[in-house]
Amino acid sequence: MYAIIKLGGRQYRAVEGQFIDVDRLPQETGQSVTIEDVLLVANGDTVTVGQPTVKGAVVTATVEEQFRGEKLIVFKYRQRTSYRRTRGHRQYHTRIRINKISV
Repeated sequence: MYAIIKLGGRQYRAVEGQFIDVDRLPQETGQSVTIEDVLLVANGDTVTVGQPTVKGAVVTATVEEQFRGEKLIVFKYRQRTSYRRTRGHRQYHTRIRINKISV
């Protein structure tokens, strides 16, 4: 059984017991999260597609960790103008564990 959920404008495939890295959530480590934006639920051959969400479907998850991703280097360059800019960026992430998918 799996579900397609929407968090922070992105879509993720959620399977019970799986860990997912999502954009930072305001919950602390160990707290529970309920996700009601479920776009699709599949159980074997039965597939339920929402319009736009599946009514009554809820995915519960637990926050496992708050962390920062790897550093990305942003380099801007324009030729023949002595223009060079280097910036680094590290995105904040939350690792959640999917506990239950209920319809």
